[in-house]
Order: sequence, then structure tokens, then C-alpha cells
Amino acid sequence: MGRAKISLIGAGNIGGVQAQLVAQQQLGDVVLFDVVEGLPQGKALDIAHALDGWGSSVSVTGTNDYADTAGSDLYIVTAGLARKPGMSRDDLLKTNLGIIRQVAEGIRTHSPEAVVIVVSNPLDAMVYAMKQITGFPRERVFGMAGVLDSARFRYFVAEELGVAPRDVVALVLGGHGDSMVPLPRHCSVNGVPLTELLDAGAIEAIVKRVRGAGGEIVGLLKTGSAFVSPASASVSMAASVLLDQKRVLPCAAWLEGEYGASGIYMGVPVRLGRGGIEEILELELDQAESELLQESIQHVERLLAEIEL
Repeated sequence: MGRAKISLIGAGNIGGVQAQLVAQQQLGDVVLFDVVEGLPQGKALDIAHALDGWGSSVSVTGTNDYADTAGSDLYIVTAGLARKPGMSRDDLLKTNLGIIRQVAEGIRTHSPEAVVIVVSNPLDAMVYAMKQITGFPRERVFGMAGVLDSARFRYFVAEELGVAPRDVVALVLGGHGDSMVPLPRHCSVNGVPLTELLDAGAIEAIVKRVRGAGGEIVGLLKTGSAFVSPASASVSMAASVLLDQKRVLPCAAWLEGEYGASGIYMGVPVRLGRGGIEEILELELDQAESELLQESIQHVERLLAEIEL
């Protein structure tokens, strides 16, 4: 088997960092796609000039033609407008739906066997549209949300306790938005439960900050949204697939009865390997957690009801 081919749809801030990370980690040859002429070509050329310094031998190219992505093993989709201050992720629905339709048709035509990771917002709706339009099985279409939300959770806990983020285990379920469900009861620091390290007030403050972390960055930047951390989160998912790492990561997955939800995408822990989602893991939730997750499910269902495909 030769090197993997990875197509990144959207050469904005996230796509550019993704291309850089994929090239640095030598996960495969990179095709950076965008509808804006010159943008993907320019970013690809800039990254290509850094390959020698990274000791990387992959190829990085830019294109405005879906045909150049043909035969890709994996796509990461970030195409769409980013949030502006005061906007929720849901406000982007109609605009980004039209973009996702074109992307899905391009992927279906040129790489019918590919695995697709969707990052575009509103995430749960965009990944739903991707699955419906491509017709791909649920194993091969999923969304990046929980990996980023959980990384934020780990960072805020680590910051509060003065420990390394890598020693914090944290999990966020549910929709990727204000209804997300961080799970403090399942959070630990190298085996020590979070509930034994912080009081309820401190934990609640962290949970609130996790939910609003994306908006916090939007508010500070004023002209864009987070891009380095979403790129890192999505590339770690891609690595688990391409290298068959079997990592257990929270991803927006198509549910068929798991967690009491059907016919929607929502963040749950899954095992990611060569074929994409190989297993959905079901956690035992207490009543309070179940109620929060049910609210998140209902929020996603309301969002999906607005989609016209």
C-alpha cells in the first residue's frame, strides 16, 4: 500500500493548519481544496517550502477542482463561513448547507470509498447533510466536536490544578454547541476523580467555560473563530483512522438507538480505526447526566428539522 491521500476541503485558517500538521506528521499526501482561486495553491506552496525543514517527504498541492481529490482515502471538511461575534453555530445553517451539498457531491463522485470527517458548523447538521447526500455508511461519515470540546475541558482542569493536560481524562457528549454535556463525574487526573480534587463550584465554573470556549475565542479575535485547536483535533482523528490506532475518542456519530437517540448525529465515544467508526461505546449515565443529554438530543433534533435537502 502506498501513502494515504488526504483531501482537505476548505483552505481557510483551519484547512491551512491541518495541511501543515498532516505534512509534519507525514500521515499522507495532502490535497488542499478551495473554491477561491489561488488560495489553496498559495498555502500549499508555502507549506511545501517548509517540508525540508520538517524532514517530511509527502506532497502538498492546492486545487480548485474536485477531480484532483479523486481516490482520496480520507477527507476533512471545513468549508463554510466561520462565526462572527454574537453569532451562534446554528446561525450558519442555511449558508453552510449549500456549501456542504456541493462538497458532498464532489466527494461522492470522485472518492466513493473515502472516510469523511466534517468540521463545518453547525456541526451536527452539516455532518447529517454529508451522510444524506453522499449515501455513505455511518462508519465512514462522522464529525469533529467532542475531541476539541474534551481537549478544552482537559486544559481548563489542568490549568485550575496546575497539572499537565495529558494527565487529565475528560469527556464531553452531546451536540456541538451550548447544549453540549461535559461529564465531570467521568473526569479524572491520572486515575484520581475530579470530584475529589475540586469542589462543586469550581467544577461548575469549568463546565460553563467549556461550553462557551468557542465563543470566548470568537469574542477575543473579533474577526474569526478558533482554528489551531480544531485543526489539531481533526488531524488526531484522521491519524487514528489512517494509522488504525483504535483510539477511543468522542465524535459526532450517527445514532441508531444508542443513548436513546435515533436518526441524528451526536457526540458519543467511539473507537476509530481503519474503517472509520468501528464501535460506539455506551456509558452508564446518572439521572442528571441523562436529562442534560436528552436536552442536547432535542436541540439537535430541532436543528435537523430546519434542514431542507
